[in-house]
Amino acid sequence: MVQEHSSFDNHLGALREYWANNGYPDQSFDGLPQFNPTSGAPPLYAPPPTNPGCNPAFPPPNDCIYDASNPVTSFHLKTVCTENASPSWNESHVDWNFHDQLGLDPPAALDGFVFSAGHDARNYSPSFNDVNGVRAMGYFDGNDLNYYYFMASNFATSDRWFHPLMSRTGANREFVIAATSQGRVYPNGTDANDSSVLTAPIIFEELQNAGITWKIYVNPTDSGCSGPPYDLTCLLTQAYVPFVFGQSIPTKYPQNLGTMSDYFEDLQNGTLPQVAIIEPATPAGLDEHASSIDSSPTNVQLGANYAASIINALMQSPAWKDSVFIFTYDEFGGLYDHVAPQPTVSPDGIKPLDLLPGDVCSNATGPTCDFTYTGYRVPLLVISPFTKKNYVSHTIADTTAILKLIETRFNLPALTQRDAAQPDMTEFFDFKNPPWLTPPTPPTQNINGACYMDHLP
Repeated sequence: MVQEHSSFDNHLGALREYWANNGYPDQSFDGLPQFNPTSGAPPLYAPPPTNPGCNPAFPPPNDCIYDASNPVTSFHLKTVCTENASPSWNESHVDWNFHDQLGLDPPAALDGFVFSAGHDARNYSPSFNDVNGVRAMGYFDGNDLNYYYFMASNFATSDRWFHPLMSRTGANREFVIAATSQGRVYPNGTDANDSSVLTAPIIFEELQNAGITWKIYVNPTDSGCSGPPYDLTCLLTQAYVPFVFGQSIPTKYPQNLGTMSDYFEDLQNGTLPQVAIIEPATPAGLDEHASSIDSSPTNVQLGANYAASIINALMQSPAWKDSVFIFTYDEFGGLYDHVAPQPTVSPDGIKPLDLLPGDVCSNATGPTCDFTYTGYRVPLLVISPFTKKNYVSHTIADTTAILKLIETRFNLPALTQRDAAQPDMTEFFDFKNPPWLTPPTPPTQNINGACYMDHLP
């Protein structure tokens, strides 16, 4: 299950504070440095990180003017509804280093998050309240996201888990099922260079050819798809499968596309497929994506509560005994994280082909201008009866490692050089002595957080 728009520091950065407050043993964990202890396992305590803010002498309608003398410090969000910040190609490269967006002078400064969010807010219509980009430095803690913090503490997570490339949702989700976007950094249809359906094989095609059962589950709530029974072509619009094989699913593989009602029935009936993906419930407002319109706030706690209902149903079902549930996010949402994207492997040697005039890397090139760096860190939960208890991986990986795990489990070849280069995720598991045959009882996700959009924190 891949949710929307969250950096690791934003969602799980306060995990060591949660451990200290709830009796979990401390261990090395690279979250927000202000929650690290002063002694013990490194990394140790450091002051809350900051980013240069917007020059207050030039308020809107001026654009945000980068001002190192006006820092914005990492802070706890008191609202569980926030305005969107952009993870798109340009903003991701500004976040890397405001003064070196091509990556010519590493390491990354990670100093452009507030500027990017402020710039977007001032150029966005309808207007946002946070015109200074302060929201980019906010984080949630173990009271706000108590379900995720409990699951990360009892099962497993990673502090080196990245999304595949420095850009927005579409391309990163293409990597999740194909380990490539075939050179695209924008959503399909942005320009003439990305208007066609992608031709790369996807994991579901590989599973189909190998005789392994698979299914895509979508949430039709508020999607405009009438039913039940649902028109499968309409349901497919709620899935991220802009590939030739993906577009053939309603006609060639109708039994492989279902709703969340089908998921819950499959759990109880013993008909869960060998591999499945649960797509985000975006129209229902349950994908955790920050709000694009202030009048329609998206509540992160409601998204977490929705995810909890899906995971809890698995833990309480007959399918639990031999299952693995991988929960993560598609990209960082323009939200601050203090760990830089990592060098990685180009999937297929294709360079970005749909950059727009004036984009970062459109007129000059550098290390960050290709598919040879990951995106930013995103949260990960690995939930299974086989998951090691209270485990933290420090192995560098991106979300295409999920594909590597599937390929390892079912003896399938890699889709591209990117997933071939990933760790297979088996470090998370103890298959000889399963630690969680009887799963823990997680808390009910809090849903009473204040939801407002007109001020921060």
